[in-house]
Amino acid sequence: MERVYAIGDIHGSLHALSSLISKCEHEADGRPMKFVFIGDYIDRGSNSRGVIDYVMNLQARWGANAICLLGNHEALALSAIDAELNAENWIWNGGDMTLRSYDSSSVGELLAEHVAWFRSLRLAFDDGLRFYVHAGVNPARPLDQQDKHDLLWIREPFLSSQHDYGRLVVHGHTPTATGMPDLRRNRLNIDTGVAYGGPLTAAVFVGERTNPITFIQASDQGP
Repeated sequence: MERVYAIGDIHGSLHALSSLISKCEHEADGRPMKFVFIGDYIDRGSNSRGVIDYVMNLQARWGANAICLLGNHEALALSAIDAELNAENWIWNGGDMTLRSYDSSSVGELLAEHVAWFRSLRLAFDDGLRFYVHAGVNPARPLDQQDKHDLLWIREPFLSSQHDYGRLVVHGHTPTATGMPDLRRNRLNIDTGVAYGGPLTAAVFVGERTNPITFIQASDQGP
């Protein structure tokens, strides 16, 4: 039975990412696999360029079984590139570490193929049981009528809402204080703060069961 591995915010943490993917492959033990990345591949960590190369290569190998969503940090970088936003706002939000990983001094020097990949990323993925998105959803809107800004940036009123969306909303964007995922009746937060010394988390889903069967974690400092 197919395993679905939803991966939380990575933020340039290449060691944690490669370790986590290896652990997921071991857990699958030869069974069919699908990866869903919920965005924020870049900024704050030490190797954003390496993370993008890694995820793009994984997507090239796995095709439709590697689904990559846009995060607000990729959106910030694109806004800086397109001069819709002062680049200093992106740099202040961790873009300085991304520039360092590219050995660059400005956002315009990021690799063109990486920028094109950012532009290709989708905002959400609905598998019928779960709605995967970077930040969350506006409880006042149906899932198919969400605003892009909310999908990338929302915190409240989403985080405190008890609304039944007809799906488990799987999201990140707001790091948990405990280093553990936060599972509620209507949502699951898998941003466990790897950018702040916490682990990187994968939620494991199987078959027609909506909630995860387990979580897998990896650290940027160790296994």
